[in-house]
Amino acid sequence: MSGRHADALAELWPDFGVTVADGDRTPLDLGELFGRVAPRVLEIGFGMGDATAAMAAADRGRDYLAVEVHTPGIGNLLALVRELGLTNVRVAHGDAMELAHRIPEASLDAIHVFFPDPWPKARHHKRRLIQPRNVGLLRRLLRVGGVLHCATDWPEYADAMIAALDGDAGLARDTGRDTGTGRDSDAGPERNAGRDEQKTANGRPETKFERRGVLAGRPIADLLYRRV
Repeated sequence: MSGRHADALAELWPDFGVTVADGDRTPLDLGELFGRVAPRVLEIGFGMGDATAAMAAADRGRDYLAVEVHTPGIGNLLALVRELGLTNVRVAHGDAMELAHRIPEASLDAIHVFFPDPWPKARHHKRRLIQPRNVGLLRRLLRVGGVLHCATDWPEYADAMIAALDGDAGLARDTGRDTGTGRDSDAGPERNAGRDEQKTANGRPETKFERRGVLAGRPIADLLYRRV
């Protein structure tokens, strides 16, 4: 980590950090964690945290619980939290699905899974985040009407995501009016082209992994589903 990251981690982790331990099923009190009652978003795999910080800064009425395994990314997000004066972000370090087991049912307004590792080799597909058993758990964390918003730049993974999401009877594909990013959009879950450098058609900031995919000529799939 850079000195900036390390300083932010040392300074902010006690107040803004959540440690995720394998097998820990202690319920997470979100009201206590954020110190208020507000709409809440679970951000899975935030990378370096730039998009998460941008969404939280533009949407301070929502609370963002962001989880990542990459320590430098955690340090960077905490540095952005400090620089932007964000009070509506908490940062979890560890496995996202272990954290999901600790979140109360129907307590989230949105879940974001933006550009997760595609695990392109067939023998690694079992490691993919968006698969039926995980989709069922994530869906239960959403309130009725809450949004599960997934994005990927790998067409084959997009097809697998659609199969898993369509296969869950508790989810319905969304028209895209409210993406759970704090902004409305007329764009649905189609694969979008000609994307803005700062904000995509579905209202979220463009991520580093997304830019790489666009430069490589891969189509971007935004998939929005609601709990019904």
